[in-house]
Amino acid sequence: MTQTIGELLESAAERALPVVRGIDDGQLGGGTPCADYDVRALMNHLFLVVVNFQALAAGKDADFDHEPEFVTGDWRARFGDETARLVEAWSVPGVEEGTTRRMGLPARTVGLMALGDLTVHAWDLARATGADFVPEEDVLDELGPGLAAMAPQARETKVFGDPFPVGEGAGAFERLLAMTGRDPGWRPPGSGAEPTS
Repeated sequence: MTQTIGELLESAAERALPVVRGIDDGQLGGGTPCADYDVRALMNHLFLVVVNFQALAAGKDADFDHEPEFVTGDWRARFGDETARLVEAWSVPGVEEGTTRRMGLPARTVGLMALGDLTVHAWDLARATGADFVPEEDVLDELGPGLAAMAPQARETKVFGDPFPVGEGAGAFERLLAMTGRDPGWRPPGSGAEPTS
C-alpha cells in the first residue's frame, strides 16, 4: 500500500535530523554539493522549504522569495520543531487531495517536492559535514519516479542541473542524486577522499 506523504516525511525527517544536529558551528562556512550554497546558506534554504511546505499543505500561500536568517540561536532544535510541524501538516486527512493554490499542482506532487528537498538536502549537508546519511527504502521508492516525472520542468526552472553521468552499477539513491544534477561521489574540497561515482 502506498504510504502517505505524512508517513514518508516522518521517515525522511528521522534520517535528516541527526545530520542537522551534528553540524558544528565551525562547519557553517564550508562548501556543499550545491555550488551556490555553503552549509549555512543551504541550512537556511532547507528551513525555508520546511516552513513554506507547511503553509502549502494548509492551502495557504508560501513565500520562497524572502529568506529570513534561520541559523541563529538554538537552530538545531528549532529545525526539529519545524520538521515535526511539516509532518503534522501533511498528515491531516484529505491533505493529498486536489491541487495547491500557489503552484496549481496535485497536492501529492507538492508533498513529494517537500520530501525530495528534505531527503536530497539532508544528503548535501551530510556530505558537506562528514556525516552518514542513507534514506529509507520506502522514501526512495516514492521519490525515484516522482522526481523523474518532475525533472524536465525542474531543469527548465534551474531547480535541477543537467543529469550527472553515473555507471551501470550505481545504486538507486546515487541515480536519484545524479538525476538532480549532483555528483554522488562529491566530497568537500581538500577532504582527501577520491570521488566515487
